[in-house]
Amino acid sequence: MGIFDFIKRGQSESQPSSPLTGNPELMEKFPEQKRDRETKEEKIGKEQIRKAYQTLLDYKKGKTNLEERIVANEEWWKLRHWGQIRSNKEDRDIEPTSAWLHNCLNNKHADAMDNFPRPNVLPREEGDKQEAEILSDILPVILDQNDFEKTYSDLWTYKLKTGTGVYGVFWNKDKMNGLGDIDIRKIDILNLFWEPGVTDIQDSPHLFHVQLQDNELLERAYPQLQKNLSSPLLNLSQYIYDDTIDTSKKSAVIDWYYKVRENGKTILHFCKFVNETVLYATENESEPVYDESGRPVSRPLAETGLYDHGRYPFEFDVQFPEEGTPAGFGYLDICKSPQEYIDRLNQCILKSALMSTNPRFFIRNDGSVNEEEFSDWSKPFIHTNGANLGEDSIRQLKVDTLSGIYVDILNSKINELKETSGNRDFAQGGTTAGVTAASAIAALQEAGNKLSRDAIKQSYRTYRRIITLVIELIRQFYTQPRTFRILGEGGVQKFIQYSNAGIRPQAQGMEFGVDGGYRIPEFDIEISAEKATPYTRMSNNELALQFYQAGFFNPQIADQAAACLEMMDFDRKDEVLHKVTQNGMMFQQIQILQQQMIQMAAIIDKQNGSNMSAQLAAGFGSQIMQPEPEKGSAEMKKGSLADQARENTREGTSP
Repeated sequence: MGIFDFIKRGQSESQPSSPLTGNPELMEKFPEQKRDRETKEEKIGKEQIRKAYQTLLDYKKGKTNLEERIVANEEWWKLRHWGQIRSNKEDRDIEPTSAWLHNCLNNKHADAMDNFPRPNVLPREEGDKQEAEILSDILPVILDQNDFEKTYSDLWTYKLKTGTGVYGVFWNKDKMNGLGDIDIRKIDILNLFWEPGVTDIQDSPHLFHVQLQDNELLERAYPQLQKNLSSPLLNLSQYIYDDTIDTSKKSAVIDWYYKVRENGKTILHFCKFVNETVLYATENESEPVYDESGRPVSRPLAETGLYDHGRYPFEFDVQFPEEGTPAGFGYLDICKSPQEYIDRLNQCILKSALMSTNPRFFIRNDGSVNEEEFSDWSKPFIHTNGANLGEDSIRQLKVDTLSGIYVDILNSKINELKETSGNRDFAQGGTTAGVTAASAIAALQEAGNKLSRDAIKQSYRTYRRIITLVIELIRQFYTQPRTFRILGEGGVQKFIQYSNAGIRPQAQGMEFGVDGGYRIPEFDIEISAEKATPYTRMSNNELALQFYQAGFFNPQIADQAAACLEMMDFDRKDEVLHKVTQNGMMFQQIQILQQQMIQMAAIIDKQNGSNMSAQLAAGFGSQIMQPEPEKGSAEMKKGSLADQARENTREGTSP
């Protein structure tokens, strides 16, 4: 039902519906609430809708150039850009379409998917550590339930074409069989409108999302729209589709977001309308939410707004930012020019080749050559009527062959596109300049992926904001516990139940007679790559082998290895350092146990005259840790424990 499926028929489903509705007994029990319901005045009506619609039209005018560029870029992506190149639409000629630019965008998309992000939630206070660990476990599950990997892939493709991808992070009341859950979607920027001139979308006073929907479906969902629908009054920019799309039986459903400032807090309000009919408005929800007994348990949406976080539920992922607009441009915009001239040069070369391979002739009007037989290469004989056949009767039209410099220009344009986009040969595993070693190609790939890494980091910043919105929606709507299946270490499955009880605002109590207020647990989001590139895996494996060869995993030198690791910087350093330190501590404990065993064996040897302690000492050998005795002590004079054990053994076995 549009961008917000959780809103139906004017009923706010972001909060539980009031049991007073349709319950006469409770209505009589609470007459004040009944009177408030009967005398409620709607703040959002036709007058406010007309003003909002005029604001939408103003916003649409300021977005015209962006929409035209996006529609044109879609044709370039589909390799139908000759319709954009040729000056006369009716003038058709040889129109070769090489896919150098298409391959460039696909390569960038592959780099992004090789570094698919994964969130890690870090607490800002010690008391929130357990909540951060649980959120780190359940967030990937929530994203997987939304099929976020496909959304991430589709949005990266869209961003490479248009320069801007937009995520929508909403609460969908219909998910989980009515329990509700988070909904993350890819948004078409052609359907989104903001105030011209703002750089951050959150700075726009209003934000509109428009979708065309079938009138029949709208009338079923909203009975108040019957006989109030017509063809869409707002003309949305559309892509050039292969199919013919009829919009005469559709209406523009407008989602209107706007912010108000009350008591120093930003409140996000929402209104959904078609033409001049209000389907739903948060400002019209002036009643609190009641429990089963009829007592109010939550403030009305007219005071709290749609979402507690107060932000527009849209996040922009920009390839190359522009000043004065939240949108940007992408690699397709940069590389269109060299791609255009590559195809133009290909057109000229192909036309010249066709002209050279398809000879043409001059024939005199009074000539005696049979033209049909002359043009038919399957006939060995050509009849003539003249006595003499001279060169002036028929003459071949000679076409000069193109110089090789034009092929060099074509290759230079191809190289220009590769260099501009960073899509060089070795980025796809090709060889260049005689480099054939796998390790050398991998090193060149890693060095040449700077542009991709920079673009991926920008995408990670947007991903961090998405995860922040997801956590805020969990904080607001996860009032009922729900179960998550988590894969622990070693692939062990565990099931945990989670609600927002631990991250809701927490009362701080009274201190020195003053109310401590509320504390809201806050978290930091760390983003890492869930899928590593082949080169990253190879380099990590080589680094592990180097550590092994250097003896870093030898517990006897754990202290030296730990000191060296602390000065290094690489992925998962903390895990390696923890493992080395743990091995060293285990080795020390084993040595202490060995010393205690030798001492006990020495005592047994004195009693039984056996040689057990010497055998243990010889078996343990140099692995026994030698503690340094204090200077001047008796242990210093006697030597190490092993020496004492050997001496005791000799004394016990002497006749």
